[in-house]
Amino acid sequence: MQNMRQQIKEAASFVEEKIGFRPQIGLILGSGLGVLADLIEEVKVIPYESIPHFPISTVEGHAGELVAGQIKGKHVIMMKGRFHLYEGYEAQSVSFPVRVLREIGVNQIIVTNAAGGVHFDYEVGDLMLIADHINNMGKNPLVGPNDKDLGVRFPDMSAAYSKRLIRLAHEVAKRESFEFREGVYMGNLGPTYETPAEVRMARLMGADAVGMSTVPEVIVARHAGMEVLGISCITNKAAGILEQSLSHEEVMEATEQVKPKFLNLVLGIIEEM
Repeated sequence: MQNMRQQIKEAASFVEEKIGFRPQIGLILGSGLGVLADLIEEVKVIPYESIPHFPISTVEGHAGELVAGQIKGKHVIMMKGRFHLYEGYEAQSVSFPVRVLREIGVNQIIVTNAAGGVHFDYEVGDLMLIADHINNMGKNPLVGPNDKDLGVRFPDMSAAYSKRLIRLAHEVAKRESFEFREGVYMGNLGPTYETPAEVRMARLMGADAVGMSTVPEVIVARHAGMEVLGISCITNKAAGILEQSLSHEEVMEATEQVKPKFLNLVLGIIEEM
């Protein structure tokens, strides 16, 4: 753990030197949602490959850079692209950037993703506030020795997603004459999309949406004492609900359609945080 702590400090020192301030709000932008980074003022961009000990994003739709600056008068830093277990990374590597964000001052984080709708009522283009999650990945980033300087051995996950920030998001949505869905996200390992039987299982277990990310980052964020808001963009109805094939291209097309709504809502939330 001493080695990890040193790696966190080295990466954080590099990022701080490049951006010149300590942000309080962090964002992790999922597939196709990186457009939010284009709205940052006084922008500083840091490619992942230049940051000590950072993994490299390999998935289409994930740019692979930290983008820092100001939005609505708030100092923010965004991960434009994330890492996934299915890329071959370990859970600690996938969540390492969250440790770095915490080290440079981030205490509130918005985590976004593209997800398949398991709930029968969900439609393509819906935005779902994540009220809770199910870790169906078979991995947990906290497995192994615990460093008490990073967090407690047994972190409480009973309120992994901040009820205060969920209420704030609903208030912003009401102001914009829009309603969020609110539900449970199931994180699966991937990279295959779920079978119809797996989707039925997810629904029986209480999931409303399924995806291949988010859970490791949120576990580490809570371990580090960060306040978390999660938003899923429903990009397709999950397998078995409709007789259709699924593809990454379809996911990217759906996020294109939802971008204006997504931008307005997230900007409003940042302004109120």
